[in-house]
Amino acid sequence: MTKSNLSKDPLLIVYITTEALIAVMATLGNALVIWVVRLIPDNQNTTFYFITSLALADIAVGILVIPLAIVVSLGITMHFYACLLVCSLLMVFSHASILSLMAIAIDRHLRVKFPTQYRIIVTRRRIWMALGTCWFISLLVGLMPMFGWNQRNPQNPSYLECYYQNVMNVDYVVFFSFFSWILVPLLIMCILYARVFHIIQTKLKQNATSIKGSGIFYRREFRTAKSLALVLFLFIVCWLPLCILNSVSRFCQTCKIPTALLYVAILLSHINSAINPIVYALRINKFRKTYILILKTYILQMKQEPNVPCAENTSTDQLSEDQLSEDNL
Repeated sequence: MTKSNLSKDPLLIVYITTEALIAVMATLGNALVIWVVRLIPDNQNTTFYFITSLALADIAVGILVIPLAIVVSLGITMHFYACLLVCSLLMVFSHASILSLMAIAIDRHLRVKFPTQYRIIVTRRRIWMALGTCWFISLLVGLMPMFGWNQRNPQNPSYLECYYQNVMNVDYVVFFSFFSWILVPLLIMCILYARVFHIIQTKLKQNATSIKGSGIFYRREFRTAKSLALVLFLFIVCWLPLCILNSVSRFCQTCKIPTALLYVAILLSHINSAINPIVYALRINKFRKTYILILKTYILQMKQEPNVPCAENTSTDQLSEDQLSEDNL
């Protein structure tokens, strides 16, 4: 697309401008999340490793995926495999996000299912192995088109206008990426969180407070699960529209999807990367306090010691009530 064509397409201009704003929000917001985790020693634990992994994937969306998505929207002429690599990278980080969310769900399930054995089961070594597996699978699934599952036709020119549908195989996008590696993990996570809530409610109904501290533990875990389940819910809301549109394109090849609707679906999927830091600020007390601390001490340069109170009387594997809890619950 030439500059003159771009100037004649106000819808594309609005799309690119919105993408740029989302990129800035996603990058700065998730960098702040990682800053919080590094700043507070007792945040460097279990679930926060997975939250950091999710934040890294969201930062990649801001600094890499969104600029590449803008390139694809412009239809710039490039080599087939260069365009294919660009489109494949768009897939990698969406799968990294979904697998990081699934790792968080598994972690919370283990915590309420085996509270006394949790520290033995969830070791730092196993956390790093889980994170490495998540990112390896994301790379493998996202880069699969580079290994042959694409729209390459030897009879077609090597250079083409780089649009997503010109290089990506729709069967890969719908059946392999969406059904196998997005929809299935989402269903597994919904089941895990349903089990988490069921276990917690059962324990509370069984008068778990008869065991010293267990009542506080399960009430805290209930608040934690609600906050993290909200992150999952927002992911579903933001990503399903684009996945549904891709499925419609596959099963109804004569259907014409309006460009504006497609842009909205793409923007929604990218907005998800900017939402999580806001959720943490609204739902997690210590995140909110540390955000304010960073703003005052490091950004506004106000004279204040970065002394963030740490939880007392908690074991190294147990998150304090402030770390993962909601206010006034």
